[in-house]
Amino acid sequence: MPDPRKIVLHSQAGYRPELDTLVAGWIQEDIRYVGVVGVDASCLEDVIDQLCIGDGSSPHFMLTASHGPDETLADAVFLAEQLSEGVGSGPVEVVEF
Repeated sequence: MPDPRKIVLHSQAGYRPELDTLVAGWIQEDIRYVGVVGVDASCLEDVIDQLCIGDGSSPHFMLTASHGPDETLADAVFLAEQLSEGVGSGPVEVVEF
């Protein structure tokens, strides 16, 4: 089985309700890492964390990170590519949101 892939979410406009659907799909796909860069990155990271925890009865492990306004998409992808322990060494997918 290939390593789970990693996601870098490139936020163009901050939170929108569609994020909840994206994260639900990532949980189903057993995504283990999501890094967020761009508009409201920290807020989006918090939302992703809460969606992974749910009501606490069946939380999904997903390492998350947010990147500050001085960090670029390339910086976020580079960090994701370096991660392997606990999240797999699979490819990084950039999702424009």
